[in-house]
Order: sequence, then C-alpha cells, then structure tokens
Amino acid sequence: MIRKNNLLCFFLLAMLCIACGHTIRENAENLFDKNTKYELVKDWPQLPKGFLLGNPSGIGVDSHQNIFVFHRAYRRWVLPCPPDSIITSPTILVLDRNSGKILNQWGQNLFIMPHGLKIDKDDNIWVTDVWLHQVFKFNHDGALLMKLGKATVSGNDSTHFNLPTDVAISSDGSFYVSDGYGNSRVVKFSATGKYLFEWGKKGNKPGEFDIPHSINLDAKGNVYVADRENSRIQVFSPEGKFIKEWDNEKSGKVYALAFDKTKMNLVAVDYQMNDTIPKGSDIFLFNFGINKLSQFGKSGSYNGPLCRYHDVVMDDEQSIYVGDILGNRIQKFRKLSNHQASSD
Repeated sequence: MIRKNNLLCFFLLAMLCIACGHTIRENAENLFDKNTKYELVKDWPQLPKGFLLGNPSGIGVDSHQNIFVFHRAYRRWVLPCPPDSIITSPTILVLDRNSGKILNQWGQNLFIMPHGLKIDKDDNIWVTDVWLHQVFKFNHDGALLMKLGKATVSGNDSTHFNLPTDVAISSDGSFYVSDGYGNSRVVKFSATGKYLFEWGKKGNKPGEFDIPHSINLDAKGNVYVADRENSRIQVFSPEGKFIKEWDNEKSGKVYALAFDKTKMNLVAVDYQMNDTIPKGSDIFLFNFGINKLSQFGKSGSYNGPLCRYHDVVMDDEQSIYVGDILGNRIQKFRKLSNHQASSD
C-alpha cells in the first residue's frame, strides 16, 4: 500500500511539473499577440546640447538594462573608397533606459567604421568594424579581451573577414560572425576564438545569403540571420543546417533582429525604398517559430519621423530600442498594456 501511494504521489508530482513547465513555456511564448501595441517615447534619449551622435549602427542592452549604442560620430559611410583614419571621438554610448541620459562613453581611437554590437550574458561587449574587417570583444568597462581578423585586410579564410556585420554569442561562450558585405557567410568560433566551421555563399537559395546583416540565437541555440538583400530571416541549427525562413519580399529589406529575455519572442526591423525615395522602416513582432503577429512604423499608426532602422534590441520590460541611421537618432518604443491598447 505504501509503495502504491508513493507511486501515485510521484505520478501526480510529475504531472504537476509538466503542467507548470507547459504553463511557463506558454507564457514565455505569448508575450506578443496580434493586439500588442507600442508607442514612441517622446524626448528620449536626453543627450547634451550640441552632442554629435553619428549613425547609430549597433545597439544592445546589458544585465543592468542600460542601453549601449555603437555610433559613427562624425564618420560617414562612403563608397567605393573607404576612409582609412581612426575615429578620434568616443563611439560607444551607455544610456540610462529611463532617463535616456549618458552614463558613460568610450571607444575613441579604435574604429574606422562601426557596425554591429552585441552584449553577452557576462556583460562583455562585442562589436564589428566593417572597414577594419575585424571583430572585437571588450569587458563591460571597455578593456579589450579579444580581437579577430587583420586590420584593414579582407579575406575569406579562417583568419580574415570581409566587411563583417554582427556577432551572436552562445551560452558556452562560442560565437557566430555574420561575414557580411563581402563574404556572405556565417562563421562559428570557439569561446577562445578558434575557427570551427562556416556555411553560406552569395545567392538566394536556402543557406545562401545576400548580405547577412544581423545574427542572433534563440533559446535552443538556433541561429537566426537577417538576410538583408534577400528580404528574409533564415533559421539554422547550431551546426548550420537550414531549418526554415520568413520571407519579407512584399515589404522591405530585413536589417536586424533581436530576441526578448526569454529568447522566444522576436523583434525585427526592415527598410524600404521606392526607387531612390526612402519609404521608411517597420518594426515586426514575432512569436516562437517566426510567425509574424504585427508590425508598425511606416505602414502603421506610428507618429514620428521617417526612419531607416539599422539595429534593434529589447529590454526586460519589452521596450524596443532602434538605431535610425537616416536621422541619426535612437528611438524607444514602450509596450502598451491591454487596457491602454484597447482604449486607442
């Protein structure tokens, strides 16, 4: 009888754990729905008068929910002849997410053309410089921890990049580089920077890229790539095996994507032009499985200036931050409650 009771208790406990786990998972997967709405936070950030904010090409959030911005200061994107001088002013800003005031800034005398920025679970800062053809890892205070690639020398082997765009860091410290404008590939490295493997080439078939512009990882370690010029998001296993894609061909080119803190809800941004005339950017909300739920911006009720969003990130309150390289501004969007949304 005791044995039967113990077995019954074990069975009930197991079922309760499964139910609780299912509930937690469902809650995590349903932060967004088709009624989710956002509003632009006015007068954010609060930058000093006369402060020169260049193209905000990369944006991230640390464990303290401070907002990091990688910007180009006075440097402009120039083709076909890239600049060869180092930016002498700070290129990395740290902003308070509530007030938008500058908490810190660094990154002077290091970069030629800033691009992507990511922050790992240990608050290390990872950035890419496209014209240096390099990837950098810094600690939270800006001390250099790792550097990959040879400065100003492009290549497509295990030790060189060609205009790398972004980095995604796994929980074990290994990382992926989207490489990028020149090579159209994704490269994986160990936590110590050892080359492991790569995949991709220029094209529009599954597993091919036309400017892999942004990269991120979900809760399972699957790799999500904003395949910009192909106007899509591609999803791969941690080993680089193609899983699926989301096609945005009817709208704009997908510039960037990011997950919320659960690593299950996805936000992405695009940019669209009509011939040479900018039409602007949208922000897209996805649930688990890249099922698009809603979008806002150029095609919605957004009340703000015309923008070209280059990067996006979300904090633990589900506020969304975007870097606009058309107007050289950073925008914050606050999630509305169901009551607020229903009263609009």
